[in-house]
Amino acid sequence: MSVTGSTAARGGTKGAKGGPKAGKGDGEATGTRPFSAFEWMLSLRYLRARRKEGFISVIAGFSFLGIMLGVATLIIVMAVMNGFRQELLGKILGLNGHVLVQPLESPLTDYAAVADRIAKLNGIRLAVPLVEGQALASSPFGASGVLVRGLAEKDLRELPSVAHNIRQGTLENFDQGQGIAIGKRLADQLSLHAGDNLTLVAPRGAVTPMGTSPRIKVYKVAAVFEVGMSEYDSAFVFMPLAEAQAYFNRNADVNAIEVYLNNPDDVGELRGAIQSAAERPVYLVDWRVRNATFFNALQVERNVMFLILTLIVLVAALNIVSGLIMLVKDKGHDIAILRTMGATQGAIMRVFFITGAAIGVVGTLSGLLLGVIVCLNIESIRQFISWLTATELFSPELYYLSRLPAEMNFGETTSVVVMAMVLSFLATLYPSWRAARLDPVEALRYE
Repeated sequence: MSVTGSTAARGGTKGAKGGPKAGKGDGEATGTRPFSAFEWMLSLRYLRARRKEGFISVIAGFSFLGIMLGVATLIIVMAVMNGFRQELLGKILGLNGHVLVQPLESPLTDYAAVADRIAKLNGIRLAVPLVEGQALASSPFGASGVLVRGLAEKDLRELPSVAHNIRQGTLENFDQGQGIAIGKRLADQLSLHAGDNLTLVAPRGAVTPMGTSPRIKVYKVAAVFEVGMSEYDSAFVFMPLAEAQAYFNRNADVNAIEVYLNNPDDVGELRGAIQSAAERPVYLVDWRVRNATFFNALQVERNVMFLILTLIVLVAALNIVSGLIMLVKDKGHDIAILRTMGATQGAIMRVFFITGAAIGVVGTLSGLLLGVIVCLNIESIRQFISWLTATELFSPELYYLSRLPAEMNFGETTSVVVMAMVLSFLATLYPSWRAARLDPVEALRYE
């Protein structure tokens, strides 16, 4: 009794001396630092497979694969949709311009002076007067409807999408002759090459006592271009401005003036200046209005795809939850022993937090690496899969473009990585909290 009392007294004395330290909370002052080497060692030990924990390791493996594939898929899909939008935007605006100036009240016979005034404005790269009309293009091998555009040689050379992509022939002396430039897909469809003849049939030709007769004229193919957008390569025909005016019965006037800006996003700020520089009644239509439906549909599709593919990462994060809960249940005896040896609730919680977070972090970084590799080689991968399966995975007729584009956006990629990390960390909180709340007495009772 005296021994016990003296021992208790000594313990009480120690407790009194150690009072201030003990008051720092749950033994943290006498324990290891948060996220110490011991906690990391124990966490990584739980990640290694043992025979009796095989099923838990399988769940962890599927969680890792799910997060990796989810992140990679999100990055690849967003990059492809960004590339698709940028390519289409570049090609559509490369030919159609950013602002279309159309005449009001009277024909645009003063087009040269109006175009010159607009072209001198700050922020304007080019102002192109043009004549436009529909016609039927035919050869001995077929026929196809086309959109004929008449413009001066100097203006045609200022359109990089055409002038820099001449596949056959040349644009030299384009204004002096009666040659025309056609798209490569149209040339292939009609089996034509540079130097061959193409017949154009316009529905509105000469007026006769019998009515308006179609205008039929044969032109020599001076050049074959390839923009890279199937719809343009199969439908556009360029001819000299003066010849187009004569062919479509324009009385020394043009249909419109297409204005090209240095920055397409400045169109709202320059509308007023263009209107004033015209010095005549005109109607302006900018690229946002002309292509609003198309690009809005692309944006909606992009947002929906992001939400749908995020579910892949979310499912993988839920797998982390289930795997950790099973691990906590399996390691209940170990947790109880650690608690009786002095491990704090915070230490136990951090051990299982590190275990789950490691799966999420490694899976996210692996997905990022995989996504970047695929995006950088996506066209080669597409060609290989097409060759392997003997199918056309990216038909130009359906998708407008002749190659599969991918353009990674740093902000979007960062948001995907951060989202995956956050979901992974959140998935570990509940199992870690359960592990920390485990009662050592209850855990050891039935051992």
